[in-house]
Amino acid sequence: MYINAMGHYVPSGRVPNEYFEKVNGLTPDWILQRTGISTRSKAEADENCDTMAQEAVENALKNLPYDIKEVDLIVGAYYAVYDSVATTAHVIQQKYAIKHAKVVYASAACSSFINGLEIAEGYFAMGKAKRALIICSEHNTYYSNEKDPKCGHLWGDAAVAFFVSKEKERDDDIEILDIFTEGLGDVGKGPGGVKLRPGEDGISMPDGRDVFINACRYMIYALNNALEHTNLSHDDITKFICHQANKRIVAQVAHQLGKPLDEFINNIEELGNTGSASAPLVLSQHKGEFKKGDIIALMVFGGGYSCGCFIIKI
Repeated sequence: MYINAMGHYVPSGRVPNEYFEKVNGLTPDWILQRTGISTRSKAEADENCDTMAQEAVENALKNLPYDIKEVDLIVGAYYAVYDSVATTAHVIQQKYAIKHAKVVYASAACSSFINGLEIAEGYFAMGKAKRALIICSEHNTYYSNEKDPKCGHLWGDAAVAFFVSKEKERDDDIEILDIFTEGLGDVGKGPGGVKLRPGEDGISMPDGRDVFINACRYMIYALNNALEHTNLSHDDITKFICHQANKRIVAQVAHQLGKPLDEFINNIEELGNTGSASAPLVLSQHKGEFKKGDIIALMVFGGGYSCGCFIIKI
């Protein structure tokens, strides 16, 4: 399985830490020390999941080696939906007139994007698709309650679009060595750890400590499972990318792995927690910095709970 092209979109708006001191009483220094966030991205009033996804697709199309109309599977993989009936995946199908493609939507909290890749892997294995578009567009600020001192200051907005294929399309395609996901609803606070209930209090995180503990544990668990399938070790990984939930989580994962922080790539300080788009977003933003043969591991943990990891070779 190969990545043929990847693209991303990040809204230009930024919300600084100073804003939240007036809204929920948290000081800029407290937020930075506890989360590693200085600013977070915020979509404009006329932007939403659909518009951000289209921008990400346009960004990816610049390097796509085939016509987008040759895509036969579109997977919308995200949780902060704009419309859960006419999904972003269906909007993209209409926009680019991708006839006869299978179109599905999947949500697994911040593991959603990796689950989307795994769905494509399954369709490829069954012979029901050959080329897929995975779309992940998170409009967290559409739902977040900025007055919530537990998590209202965490959220950012962004979108990514990855074109993947069963067979290699060209020499510089990125090979996906393994994809691992697992549901963790039976772990810790499980479904109650992080919630998104638009009609109630938006995105909430009743127990951040439980999320922190399990995120550190299960991102490494997901990494180890993916590595086992590839016969690689931690030392074979060139760079690590964690879900951008909290920089302290990244530091703890690095500590547990015995790895220096400079082997981990982050964007959380500027963009905040961009949900299930965050890890693939980091990859797309830094794609020009990797060398042929580099091996990158992307690890995620999602509220609900869930975890995942995919490993690529440049």
